[in-house]
Amino acid sequence: MKEKLDAFNLHTVCESATCPNVGSCFKRGTATFMILGDTCTRDCGFCSVKHGTPAPPDPDEPRRVAEAARELNLHHVVITSVTRDDLKDGGASAFADTVRWINRLLPDATTDLLIPDLHGLKKNVATVAEARPDIIAHNLETVSRLYPLARKQADYRKSLSVLKMVKEINPEMYTKSGIMVGLGEKFNEVLEVLEDLRSVDCDFLTIGQYLQPAAENIAVHEFIHPEMFERFKNVGEEMGFRYVASAPLVRSSFHSEEALQQIKS
Repeated sequence: MKEKLDAFNLHTVCESATCPNVGSCFKRGTATFMILGDTCTRDCGFCSVKHGTPAPPDPDEPRRVAEAARELNLHHVVITSVTRDDLKDGGASAFADTVRWINRLLPDATTDLLIPDLHGLKKNVATVAEARPDIIAHNLETVSRLYPLARKQADYRKSLSVLKMVKEINPEMYTKSGIMVGLGEKFNEVLEVLEDLRSVDCDFLTIGQYLQPAAENIAVHEFIHPEMFERFKNVGEEMGFRYVASAPLVRSSFHSEEALQQIKS
């Protein structure tokens, strides 16, 4: 799997963000492509993706992602990116171009995009939505109170507004968001995040345990008991999320294809 990805000169968030599921996903022949390079313009406390000044976008990258997806015989293609605050559209056009290339080369494949906040501008969100991916995801990552610790260059309300904009542009499009627990959040704060997500009609929810990826990242405040993850799942389903994945090793793309098939059936 790694050799095939390297042959197309592509990055995956699986490797760049040291995801704990990388082995099992690669074994199943799945991966989350990370477009727009491997250098983020932000430096979030929880994330191990390198940060700094990124290179200009590669205009051929969308085609290579689609070619790689075809080579890997993927039925469901998950795509994310580093945050590109240096770009006027935040990278929206690159996401849209990638979806169009996938639709051209793999017309039966579904697509799941995990986008950055795209400067919180509706025109940028519309650029992505108009390419008609199956799912547009944007992670809140943690509770509002912990943004200065974990997402100091982001804004909780702006992130929430991105999900709202997707539904305003296309009410039929599925949206998804995810959070980490174990950073010091309180139970009621997690419930507030879930309520906020339902207020913008978010369809999919993922909740996983924060694991410190490197020594320079935020330390784990608490390891959450599996029974609490099950409680979060039950509460989320009661609130009306169409699909909830809640367990210690759950991440944004966790069983994404199965989740989409489940709510479509």
